[in-house]
Amino acid sequence: MSTDDEFAAMYRAHHAAVCRYVARRLNPAQEHEVRDVAAEVFTTAWRRRTVVPPEPLPWLYGVARRVLANERRGAQRRQRLADRLLADAPEQATPGVVIDRPAVLEALDQLSPSDQEVLALAAWEELGPADIAVVLRCSRSAASMRLHRARVRLREAMADFDPPPDSLARHHAPTPESVP
Repeated sequence: MSTDDEFAAMYRAHHAAVCRYVARRLNPAQEHEVRDVAAEVFTTAWRRRTVVPPEPLPWLYGVARRVLANERRGAQRRQRLADRLLADAPEQATPGVVIDRPAVLEALDQLSPSDQEVLALAAWEELGPADIAVVLRCSRSAASMRLHRARVRLREAMADFDPPPDSLARHHAPTPESVP
């Protein structure tokens, strides 16, 4: 495939089929991701347009399969990061408040990739600021500041998921003072 017109014709001919393929493989709650995955498939097809075979649909399905696998791995990494962040920072949580893991994942998704990376280095890889500085190619103090700011932004993003004041009682675990 060599021209823009040929690529556009391929897109028109196969976009709906790729979307159906992706939709059948996603959880119904992930329906909003179908277009994102399809866009990634066709972005890959554009980048690799010189190797797209004459009958592109099976090749596009293969690309979609790999994009979906990457998405699943990314979701698993975010879940592990959220679990790790929750396990590593219990003192930052309000005592007696139950933390909503999906809210942590959503809050992580709101952070920039650089914030996600520095948090992952600290939580998953168990690196301290000196080692994070080596990975990020910055000074130790810059790494410490980046980690601090990322943690602050994560807490701020989590604040968006705090229950309204009238429902706090339902989300608090009983404390010794509140048990009759």
